[in-house]
This record gives sequence, C-alpha cells and structure tokens, in this order.
Amino acid sequence: MNDDNPDRLSLATRLRNNFLTGLIICAPIAITIWLTWTFIHWADSWVKPYIPNRYNPESYLQFAIPGFGLLIALVVITLIGFLGKNLIGRSIVSYSESILHRMPLVRTVYKSTKQIFETVLKEQSSSFKKVGLIEFPSPGTWALVFVSTDAKGEIAARLGEDGEEMVAVFLAPTPVPTAGFLMFVPRSKLKLLDMSPEEGVKLLISAGLVTPEYKTAATEEAEKAVNPPAET
Repeated sequence: MNDDNPDRLSLATRLRNNFLTGLIICAPIAITIWLTWTFIHWADSWVKPYIPNRYNPESYLQFAIPGFGLLIALVVITLIGFLGKNLIGRSIVSYSESILHRMPLVRTVYKSTKQIFETVLKEQSSSFKKVGLIEFPSPGTWALVFVSTDAKGEIAARLGEDGEEMVAVFLAPTPVPTAGFLMFVPRSKLKLLDMSPEEGVKLLISAGLVTPEYKTAATEEAEKAVNPPAET
C-alpha cells in the first residue's frame, strides 16, 4: 500500500495544478464579462427611462436589447461635444455655466469636477503617465506612486522656498487603487520608473505578484549578441 502513495500524491498534485491553471484562465474572463455586463445594465437603467417609447425598439420587440441605452448615451455625449465646438453651442454652454456659477454649493462641485476632467482628459496632459517610487512610510521603505503634475500656486511657493522643485504624486493602496493619498514630494526624492501606468496598476492590484518585464542595458546587449538584427 505504501507503493501506491506516490502515485496518488502525483495524481492529486496534477489535478490541483490543472485546477489552478483553469482558474487562472477562467477567472479573469468571467470577471471581465461580469464587470462589462454590470456596466451595460447600469448605463441602460439610467438612460432607457428617458427614451420615448416610440424610439425604443424594446417597445416593438418581445425581448430586451442590452447596451441600447449605453449606445444612446455615447451618441448623445458625442453630439453634445460636436455642438459645443461651434459658436451657438459655446454660447449655450457659457450661459449654462453662468447659471451654475451663481449657485453657492453647486458651483464648487461643478468647478472641481470640470477641472479634474479637463486635466485628466487633456490630450497633451502628462498627468498619471509616469510611475515612480518614494520613501514611504519611513526611510528605506519604498512605495509605488503615480506622478500627477508639478506643484503649483501656493503649495509650490510654500514648499519650494529653498529652491527645491516639488511634485504632486498619488499614492494608491493595494489591492483596490481607487482611493489613496495626494502627496507633495521633492523631485530629487522621486525615482521615476520605466513601467507604464497600466503596468503599475497591475502591480498594485496583484500585490506585487504581476511584475512587468524589465530589461537592463546588459540584458539587451546580450540578446543582441545572441540574436543579431537582420541586415537589410
């Protein structure tokens, strides 16, 4: 009976490895489908109630059309963006903003939200396009951060009195990087990395398990020596 134990353990190990491999393959696909499906239904629940019945194809069909509300929302947002670029559209937007600016509480929320979207979505913006390391929470301990922008205004004046340039960085927690801390650090204390923000997010979410590939200069030279580029 003792001779059978290694075979049984080997079979159990193979089954476990096969299960873990299948889990690695299926789990991301299932989570992606679930998140996409949830987002589509969420968008439909917000948009469909405002669509007149005569324009809603579900009024003539016996089944629901997932994503129809999301499609309408994308079309409307794109149309508003198109109209907002001409003279009439800009006049309407300016008039609407002037009304919002007269509302004590609403104007604060509107200004802050608009500034965030303009900063993040601006084509030439460099916000959150770089990843770096800072010593946090104590010297010798390093934390991953996303570079936001250079410190400006009063913060730059107060913190840069000794001539040191300050940088605004976002320190996100693991494994859900949707909240975190806004920190201002000296540029000399920030170590920029070559990884992209997408790779940095993967590193955070996986708690360090998914590490982006990094090739040093020595490694690249060794690869070129083994596989020299073809001559043209």
